[in-house]
Amino acid sequence: MKCRHCATALHDVFLDLGSAPPSNAFLTADALNAPETWFPLKLFTCRNCLLVQVDEVQAHAELFTPDYVYYSSFSRSWLVHAERYVEQAVTRLKLNQNSLVMEIASNDGYLLQYVSSRGIPCVGIEPTNGTAVAARKKGIETLERFFGRDFAVEFVLEHRSAELIVANNVLAHVPDINDFVAGLAAALASEGTITVEFPHLMELVAKRQFDTVYHEHFSYFSLHTVRRIFAAYGLKVWDVEQLPTHGGSLRLWAAHAHSARAETPAVSALLDAEIAAGMLDIAYYQGFQAQADAVKNDCVAFLLEQRRTGRNIAGYGAAAKGNTLLNYAGVRPDLLPYVIDASPHKQGHWLPGSRIPVLAESRLREDRPDFVLILPWNLREEIVTQLDYIRDWGGQFVVAVPRLEIL
Repeated sequence: MKCRHCATALHDVFLDLGSAPPSNAFLTADALNAPETWFPLKLFTCRNCLLVQVDEVQAHAELFTPDYVYYSSFSRSWLVHAERYVEQAVTRLKLNQNSLVMEIASNDGYLLQYVSSRGIPCVGIEPTNGTAVAARKKGIETLERFFGRDFAVEFVLEHRSAELIVANNVLAHVPDINDFVAGLAAALASEGTITVEFPHLMELVAKRQFDTVYHEHFSYFSLHTVRRIFAAYGLKVWDVEQLPTHGGSLRLWAAHAHSARAETPAVSALLDAEIAAGMLDIAYYQGFQAQADAVKNDCVAFLLEQRRTGRNIAGYGAAAKGNTLLNYAGVRPDLLPYVIDASPHKQGHWLPGSRIPVLAESRLREDRPDFVLILPWNLREEIVTQLDYIRDWGGQFVVAVPRLEIL
């Protein structure tokens, strides 16, 4: 295997989670009688560019199918995040009715709806049919395509280049990172801006967030590595924000290298912080397996103890990160009978691998569980507020990452 950016041979294992099915490949009732395909889930660190990456053992198009079940708009906190970002970007970049905003992996129009409501032309690029249909119902023009350099060149010829390109939580999802970044450069107007959000690898390591590893995430980034990749395609990072989303993310503001945009002090400050953390030393990447195993073992011990003592437990949030945790830990319905999720697109299905059923929230009031295990820990505050009524019968919330904690 070679690095997907610099083609250096990969030998250093960052994390080995055995094997798992794709984390968003939810099962229907008919599929329960059929075998599932599991793929190795093993990450390597490139000694040259320090990109942490998983081998592409399953084709990209097979992960993002027309029946893809993740819809961004079912998270209220994510909608608030998107609306605040749009307000910031419009003001900072002075976007208007003559601008064009492109969002890559635009999902169900969760973000572009706020651009459109301001009368600013926008277009979404989204390969999954269900979410694209949902976006069009909001009045968002959406092209069902995977993004890359060829598409970008074609788009500019048929339309025009974009003053703002938004890429939230998609950079990690592309197998050909070079083609994707080359596409960003090709689609961007001469003095345009790209904003990219992704979970920060430094936060993943510090907070033991191994469950954010799954097949849809091909790469895991530091600012140093993304800056290097962007520079290879004539792009410069001129600002960076540290965000609380997804357990700790970065939002990069980038432009063509020839742009008049000047680099802010935030960029050098974060680069220095990464150096201080040891991220430019391969040793930084060699102790993470033990951290993941500690999280897994504590979670299993807790579930076994509840079963031994006769306490009832339910899961909440049929998230991809939860599927990584449950499958690595070998959790099945005997330890976690069901998981609640707000999305009707997931209810009535079963989690991949563990085959735990996904049910509607009404089941909590019926069963009155002693504990609710929050699987999407990044949304813990939103979920605790939403389900606060479980405290009426003495119910408690639990998270497993970064450590087992009863809230």
